[in-house]
Amino acid sequence: MSEFFNIGGLTDRFVLFSFGHLLSLFLIFTAILFLYRYRQQLQQKRFGRVVRYGLASLLLISDLVLNFWFLAERSWHLDYNLPLQLCTISLYLAAFMLITRSFLLFEFVFLIGIGGALQALLTPDLGYYSFPHFRTYQFFIAHGAILLAGFYMVFVEGYRPTLHSIWRSLLVLNIIAGLVGIANWLTGGNYMFLAHKPGGASLIDLLGPWPYYILWLELVALLSVLLFYLPFGLQDLLRRKNRRAS
Repeated sequence: MSEFFNIGGLTDRFVLFSFGHLLSLFLIFTAILFLYRYRQQLQQKRFGRVVRYGLASLLLISDLVLNFWFLAERSWHLDYNLPLQLCTISLYLAAFMLITRSFLLFEFVFLIGIGGALQALLTPDLGYYSFPHFRTYQFFIAHGAILLAGFYMVFVEGYRPTLHSIWRSLLVLNIIAGLVGIANWLTGGNYMFLAHKPGGASLIDLLGPWPYYILWLELVALLSVLLFYLPFGLQDLLRRKNRRAS
């Protein structure tokens, strides 16, 4: 049990696409498929409310437990533990989105938050927090829940991004990035990886040195948003063609 909560991690580094990594991804995407498969049952008011609030609670508890662990281990620091990483911001916004059913929050969580969480899930920056460590389980639960929250709003609540959602979500992202940049300057942190690249392998490694990779990240964010909007845009296009044909 002491190794499970060891603040220094385990003896071996986290290995990308190891059995534990692939199994975690499989379970998350299976859960998303279950959301789609049972979307009609979840549309029942009582059942849907239980799942919606349960998922919101999972998001909040996953981050609160992480912070409690850092505090208990006397390793909570301003330059690392503030809720200013993109996925942590998305996590809290996703929880409040589920509680309030806010469309504005949905735009950001679905178009920006899911993309960030997916990238984190595919290339986790976990260092020596490998399976079976507490931090590893918490990481996959928290990031997986962001994906589930976004797809819940699409499959069950019937939400869908619009063309206006694209520029609004990107505008909010850049406002957040500006504020986080100030926080990095004040704390010496590297929130949203704006000060330097993450220690582990990631997509950012392909984007050149600092600060140029930040400019490339703007393009990556745009492409990611367009990718997540694409199914809805194509659906709208087909509807227009069908209307003209009829």
